[in-house]
Amino acid sequence: MKKLVFFLSLAISAILFNSCEKPWQQLFNGENLDGWETYVGPTEEGGDPVGLNKDPLNLFSVVDLDGEKVIRISGEINASLATLEEFENYHLQVEFKWGDKVFKTRNSGLLYHSYGDFGVGLGVWMSSHELQLWSGNIGDSYRMGKSYCEIPMKKNSEGKYGYAKGADKIPSIPDTETRVVAKDADYENPVGEWNTVELYCAGTTSAHVVNGKVNMINYNSGKYLGEGNTEPLSKGKIQFQSEGGELYIRTVKIKPIKEIPAEILQ
Repeated sequence: MKKLVFFLSLAISAILFNSCEKPWQQLFNGENLDGWETYVGPTEEGGDPVGLNKDPLNLFSVVDLDGEKVIRISGEINASLATLEEFENYHLQVEFKWGDKVFKTRNSGLLYHSYGDFGVGLGVWMSSHELQLWSGNIGDSYRMGKSYCEIPMKKNSEGKYGYAKGADKIPSIPDTETRVVAKDADYENPVGEWNTVELYCAGTTSAHVVNGKVNMINYNSGKYLGEGNTEPLSKGKIQFQSEGGELYIRTVKIKPIKEIPAEILQ
């Protein structure tokens, strides 16, 4: 009887242990930008990049907003705020909203599976996949630099490609008409309100979720080596863009997952 109780206790403990959800890791500590680095592009057209960990325009800072500390991205010129650490198989959650200042347009992006050197993507960013944060386009998928994936997509009457659940998976390739694929629906909150963007990555599949609604799934993530050659890409750094509009971020947190929940992929 004692042995039975002992083994039952072990079994229950194992079930509870395996069912416990992993805790969130805060990538923004609420005080400063420890754990992040910056790369700033040219301050004028045709100029040289400012470079790594030099931010003379204070593009990236931590400020007080409505009684809490948040990351402010000015958007004045193109630049990257990147994690020092790489991540793989995770659920990422970001809360952001737009500020009042607009230099070009309210444009930014969440770049993930970032690898290689800064500057490969449009002269500023690392090669990566982009979950577009550009107002009106949140959730779009963009091939930044030398990245590759396959997306169920269809071409619309304007000749642009958009995510279409159940459609054939078509390669999304840099420097081609499929390098950007539009989300299937717009779930953005009005400018000035907080948006919650979630990113699920497992293996070579990723899902974009905007305010609780899935609007993009990427498959067969890879590095694009040219001439149709790829190699799998399942991990990398996370970047946020300064790219035209003032942006506030109050939450950046991540936790490991073994797989993307079935309800996300359905």
